[in-house]
Amino acid sequence: MLDTTLRPYLNAVRATLQAALCLENFSSQVVERHNKPEVEVRSSKELLLQPVIISRNDKEKVLIEGSINSVRVSIAVKQADEIEKILCHKFMRFMMMRAENFFILRRKPVEVRGDDWWYPCAQKY
Repeated sequence: MLDTTLRPYLNAVRATLQAALCLENFSSQVVERHNKPEVEVRSSKELLLQPVIISRNDKEKVLIEGSINSVRVSIAVKQADEIEKILCHKFMRFMMMRAENFFILRRKPVEVRGDDWWYPCAQKY
């Protein structure tokens, strides 16, 4: 059975990700025929959503940075002992294998964020 604090935490992460992943194709306002991920280039403040931090405690949290055409998800996972470190490593491996199904431009940590995935809006032809 899930811990009493885990279920609301996971539900909040799920609901926020579902809202943030409603992406659409949005061409650059500066250069014609370019589609740059706004969450990364930050050229227009009106295209960025407010970053959301969902935290279970100081060691377990998710940062979701959204924009009109891309989302950056940063995950911090608690690693208190050796078993949790192994589980975290396996989880990261699983996420990296699943990441091949998405159009992701970066799968490495940025600054002090922790594990970082960036989902831009991919055009389907």
